[in-house]
Amino acid sequence: MIGIASVFFLFAATPTVIRAPWGVVALLMLVWVVALVQGCRWFVRRPVAVLVLAVLLAIGWFAVVMAGARWLGWTSA
Repeated sequence: MIGIASVFFLFAATPTVIRAPWGVVALLMLVWVVALVQGCRWFVRRPVAVLVLAVLLAIGWFAVVMAGARWLGWTSA
């Protein structure tokens, strides 16, 4: 759960790191909320899956930021 909470700061800081459209930031935050709910459901039964979920969220954030910078022309803020 600490991993998912840590990834929140990556998602929330996206507008300060790169000039992403607000819709992308809102979608990222929605993905984070869904992952948080799923992490809470898995916390007792599948603790390793919660860790994997946090890593996948971080990789997904990096992929979105890099793809936006590469193909959509997002620049640093």
